[in-house]
Amino acid sequence: MPKRFVPLLLAVSFLSGCSTLDSLNPFSSSTKVKMAELPALQEKARPHSLWRYSIGKADDAVFYPAVAGNAVFVAAANGSIARLENGVEKWRIKTDKPLSAGVGSDGEQVVVASRQGEILAFSAHDGSPLWQARTNSEILAPPLVEAGMIVVRGGDNRISAFDPEGRRKWFYQRPVPNLSLRNTAPMVFASQFILTGFPGGKLLALSEQNGAPIWEGTVALPKGATELERISDIVSPPAAAGNIGCAVAFQGRVTCFDFSQGGSSLWSRDISSWAGLSVDHSSVFITDDESAVHALDVSSGSSRWKMDRLLRRKLTAPQIVGSDYLAAGDVEGYVHIIERISGLLVGRAKIDGSPILVMPIRIASDQILVQSRDGTIEALEIR
Repeated sequence: MPKRFVPLLLAVSFLSGCSTLDSLNPFSSSTKVKMAELPALQEKARPHSLWRYSIGKADDAVFYPAVAGNAVFVAAANGSIARLENGVEKWRIKTDKPLSAGVGSDGEQVVVASRQGEILAFSAHDGSPLWQARTNSEILAPPLVEAGMIVVRGGDNRISAFDPEGRRKWFYQRPVPNLSLRNTAPMVFASQFILTGFPGGKLLALSEQNGAPIWEGTVALPKGATELERISDIVSPPAAAGNIGCAVAFQGRVTCFDFSQGGSSLWSRDISSWAGLSVDHSSVFITDDESAVHALDVSSGSSRWKMDRLLRRKLTAPQIVGSDYLAAGDVEGYVHIIERISGLLVGRAKIDGSPILVMPIRIASDQILVQSRDGTIEALEIR
């Protein structure tokens, strides 16, 4: 049977009239259940715009900005790539290839991927081309550029690592199930290994030295009578704080693991999410499939609070901002500020009206960076 992928963040690629598949698409135009209207709030935290920049539309791709020191690197589907410092453009180039993923940067190189499975590396200092490499399939997730290596993941679940000159160091691959969701989630470095989720609810820790599996954890087990019901894929980035790492599966669970105990499971909760989570030393913050935000105790998984005033607004994962707040984007281009201790909605800002597809990126303790689907990049300070 040929392998099939259900696009999670975009339009469904087959059987588009099927209501079951609409439930797998967070940006479905179905009007059976309306999203919540913007609720009134008691403004306690004001998102103040520091700067704004336009790079170009994402089209059907998902782009993550990259932050390295005081530089921000952004890209668009049409091949545009730029370096910004405090919102000021330092250079901007345009490749001759449409892009499908980006950006990754360590401050020395900027790495993106084309729709043909090509990896394109440029100098972070002036945008000059450095090297190119090719993979076996389309790359949907941003390259991971850190610790003197570049790691990319293809749509065929093949993970490849390259050195700074573009020479392949190692690769790892596992089978693709008959039906799975498109995975645009970044991989993360944690405790000297690379952490990434897979279809079937598996979280894997790979050695950064040779790509060998260090441990594998079960986040969720597929269940249901049909192939669609049995999809239980990890399609958002895992998160880690200290020796604890957590991941969540779509149509599955959230599970946290103890790195110091070889990735042993600490606890699991039946919460499904395509958006993802964030973790600090005391709490796990997660946006579920209905756009309710949960705060859970990081050591036990017990509930601290649940905020459900933004249901079905397609919220991103909540980003931790400073010591007091969380920030999440939505389908109408709003950034919502949530009080970290109570779960109360305390602030809001609108970017450009187009969907915000990925969790805001923290650029300072009380500052975040947001990229919309239409290509607006905005830095916000939460006061």
